[in-house]
Amino acid sequence: MNIGVFDSGLGGLTILKALLKELPQYNYVYLGDNARVPYGNRSPETIYQFTKEAVEFLFKKNCQLIIIACNTSTATSLHKIQQEYLLKFFPDKKVLGVIKPVVEEIKERGDRTIGVIGTKATINSEAFVREIKKVLPNTKVFQQACPLLVPYIEDSGRNKKILTLILEEYLKELKEKNIDSLLLACTHYEIIKEEIKNIVGTKVKVISEGKIVAKKLKNYLLRHPEIENKLEKKSQVSYFFTDENQDNKKLINLFLNA
Repeated sequence: MNIGVFDSGLGGLTILKALLKELPQYNYVYLGDNARVPYGNRSPETIYQFTKEAVEFLFKKNCQLIIIACNTSTATSLHKIQQEYLLKFFPDKKVLGVIKPVVEEIKERGDRTIGVIGTKATINSEAFVREIKKVLPNTKVFQQACPLLVPYIEDSGRNKKILTLILEEYLKELKEKNIDSLLLACTHYEIIKEEIKNIVGTKVKVISEGKIVAKKLKNYLLRHPEIENKLEKKSQVSYFFTDENQDNKKLINLFLNA
């Protein structure tokens, strides 16, 4: 049995990269829905349908456990997938997201003023605000939707000057809030983490998700040997995309080597 990793495009490869480093012994199947990226501007109902299709695909690829590496899908669809879809059709399998592990990390850090950037759907869901407030009720959370970033990152002909202008506009209000940390609530943003750091300054801790999710999954498997024992350990990785195009190999190298 394999571990599945799903993202709306190729940003989830940053999560896969961290998993391969932390837990290289397992078999992984990656699915990128790059034919329909980005998800962030779509309705919650449409995102749920896309997410359910991805989960079904990965279960057919012999996955016992799936990581939804897409923040948008996690924010809008994970609860329904876990509480309705899995219970009805796949009660012996697990689907996990990226929000809870990151919020647990934030709780351990004890930050008091947090900025969150993500897609429109992630920000509008307020999933990060709710989850952070559950564990740190006195923490201030400020959000900013960044709809232009995912298309920019997945465009192989990126222009750094344009990126700087976009980031300065998106991050201006968050900087004025004197945030302690900035959560990159989209796996794509790992690719431009250094550019984001340059704009927010050294006093702001920039938090990306890959290493956190990998560490939390390792702990999860230690706590659930009934799942871990089912996983094959041949260090094999398979990649699937809903749109097979010539840029895929280039983008895989970009994300895995970021």
